[in-house]
Amino acid sequence: MRALLVAVLLLAAPAAASPGRFVDVEVPGGTVRGLGLGDDIVFRAVPYAAPPLGDLRWRAPQPEKAWQGVRDATRSGPACLQNSEGWNRASWLHASEDCLTLDIRTRSLTGKRPVMVWIHGGSNRSGSSAGPADSDLTEQGVVAVGVQYRLGVLGFLSLPELAAEQGGSSGNYGLMDQIAALRWVHDNIERFGGDPDNVTIVGESAGSQDVSLLLAAPAAQGLFEKAVMESGTPGFGMPYRSLRDGEGLGEAFARSADAEGDLAKLRAMSPVALLSLQETFGEPATRGASFTFLRTTIDGKVLPEAPDALIASNKPKPVIVGTDKVEFGPADDNLDLAEFAHYWFGDDSAPALAAYRAEEADPRRGHLALRMQSDGQFHCPTDRLADLLASHGWPVWRYEFDVGENGGLTRHAYEIGWVFERKPLPGGVAMQDYWAALAVAGDPNGKAGRTAARPQWQRWDPKRPRQMAFSQQTTAMEAGRQRAAFCRFADNF
Repeated sequence: MRALLVAVLLLAAPAAASPGRFVDVEVPGGTVRGLGLGDDIVFRAVPYAAPPLGDLRWRAPQPEKAWQGVRDATRSGPACLQNSEGWNRASWLHASEDCLTLDIRTRSLTGKRPVMVWIHGGSNRSGSSAGPADSDLTEQGVVAVGVQYRLGVLGFLSLPELAAEQGGSSGNYGLMDQIAALRWVHDNIERFGGDPDNVTIVGESAGSQDVSLLLAAPAAQGLFEKAVMESGTPGFGMPYRSLRDGEGLGEAFARSADAEGDLAKLRAMSPVALLSLQETFGEPATRGASFTFLRTTIDGKVLPEAPDALIASNKPKPVIVGTDKVEFGPADDNLDLAEFAHYWFGDDSAPALAAYRAEEADPRRGHLALRMQSDGQFHCPTDRLADLLASHGWPVWRYEFDVGENGGLTRHAYEIGWVFERKPLPGGVAMQDYWAALAVAGDPNGKAGRTAARPQWQRWDPKRPRQMAFSQQTTAMEAGRQRAAFCRFADNF
């Protein structure tokens, strides 16, 4: 009966929608109604799991609950709960704990197109799935999907009490959400004209870190075939956190909430209070609260061991990995540089700082502290990840992005605009063509729906590393490991 209903709905719906026309699709929870937008059909806030409320707070995502009638999927749903950090104000103003949804943009409901799944950034504490549903990626012949996942303390809290009820592990609920979303895509994307066996996951910043962790996670294997990582690695240059250390951090959080050892009280607590207390939730290894949810916890379930070890044993997949020439860091060098160097380079901080002070720096890399954080948190871990992947047979293409506003320095996340919109870089190349070609052909040099002639992108070879430079004037291959003189002072991923 259910199969018959699906068939009837698909036959009733147009293969491609006219602008402004409603389109209905049956999914596991019921019927969702999308909207024709230009040549595409867009579905927003489609549930892939049950709302993680009440007793489901800090549990693995559960199957979505059925609804009656037709669910409106023509308007954006709320982001996952978060505090305002300025840049994410729109997501903060429209947020809810009931947020486990995804957005889908497709050219039609028929056919089997490659699928690109976007995992947003925001330090695993902010952001939303906005982007793919309003992009022009479908013109490349793909289905574009954006995923929302639990953030901050609601997505990454570890506690002994949680581990006791959940088989000995806790935390990484946000990663579990992403895996659940990928499983939903695998099981349902054909209804939207997508190919479940040709899925590429794409992430930026924390989303890129999460993509790298999905490359490692046993439960994610078989749910995607390719990956793109923009400015994020398994550890962001920080040492991994053990489950015990994560639980200790969680216990401190529970004490701050007057709920030590009391899961029922924590689960009943106001989200407003939880997010307020989250601002003091930090540790020395994350320089306070800013990077708390970027330090990866080896929870024993989602990540049964270190991500680099898991990646090394998994089946190789084609990947793009890269960084911006300048990511982010202190506004100037008016800080204790010795202490700052020690954070990024540990026992080798003194020679590392001396090397930075002696550097005849490229002005496009910024001042000393900015160069140091960009290297320690982004460039060096990315080179190590590229080496790890390539040495285990993964096809890897490495890039560095150096396009800034009005010719100025680039900055963290600035490249996203060239992924969601096919517009030329100053050198005339559309960066989106490489991303789409990886999704369609498994090689950024291949063809997709709108790809044009562009420079050949050589694969990363740890013995002779070369990377693609997307720069102010041109797009061309250049020498890799450009920060090797500084990366030798640390070895974290």
